[in-house]
Amino acid sequence: MTQLKTIIGAVLVLAVFIGSAAIFTVDEREKAILFRLGEIVRTDFEPGLHFKTPFVNNVRKFDARIQTLDAEPERFLTGEKKNLIVDSFVEWKISDVANYYTATGGDSLTANVRLSQIIKDGLRGEFAKRTIKEAISGERAEIMKVITAEANKEAKAFGIEIVDVRIKRIDFPPEISDSVFRRMRAERERVAKDLRSRGAEAAERIRAEADRQRTVILADAYRDSEVLRGEGDAKATEIYAKAYGKDVEFYSLYRSLNAYKATFNSRDDILVIEPDSEFFKYFK
Repeated sequence: MTQLKTIIGAVLVLAVFIGSAAIFTVDEREKAILFRLGEIVRTDFEPGLHFKTPFVNNVRKFDARIQTLDAEPERFLTGEKKNLIVDSFVEWKISDVANYYTATGGDSLTANVRLSQIIKDGLRGEFAKRTIKEAISGERAEIMKVITAEANKEAKAFGIEIVDVRIKRIDFPPEISDSVFRRMRAERERVAKDLRSRGAEAAERIRAEADRQRTVILADAYRDSEVLRGEGDAKATEIYAKAYGKDVEFYSLYRSLNAYKATFNSRDDILVIEPDSEFFKYFK
């Protein structure tokens, strides 16, 4: 009885082992290939549970998600025979898993190497058609679009679809960057000097205009003051004439007293004059 139980247990274990070997699952993020003695039998597996013949068939699974190839920056010549350093990356995915396995052995590193060469050749050809200005600013989007389309034609043979090719940066080599920066600095200094000279010219113009206006204002003010002073003096003279005209003799006395006061304002003053002169009229 014990021996029978052992045999039944062994059979059950063997059945479970064979059953597990006959079942496999495919994730929605994967693509699978069914092999029979090393030969590709089937590739069109939907996500879910599937069956295979144990020991005869085996299954390999590959990542079906979008993968990124971030290549090292490379130097490319433009149509002007100038070097540019281009940093780019590629997004790709498996489109035909059978071709992918046949062309690369299912190795993503091998696939990246082949894609990298395709992209480099495409970039080299596109940059060689354009000037530096066109490559850096004007036609970058066009370059990426053309390379994506052309690379897809070649990558199709590997069972790969190029989703996108992106240029991250385009730089000058260090030896060119230094000269470019020097030219940019010289240009900025020239512009700054030009702006400073224009500012100095405007300042001198404003200063001269201010001085002119100051001179005009002072001249107008002096003219107006002289006019007002003349009018005041005339008015005062008119008032004095009317006042003194009422008593001429008193006015003559008042003027003589002021003259005496102005003449004899110090003990050291000496005046040589005839005693009977008109000056001493009111001393008599």
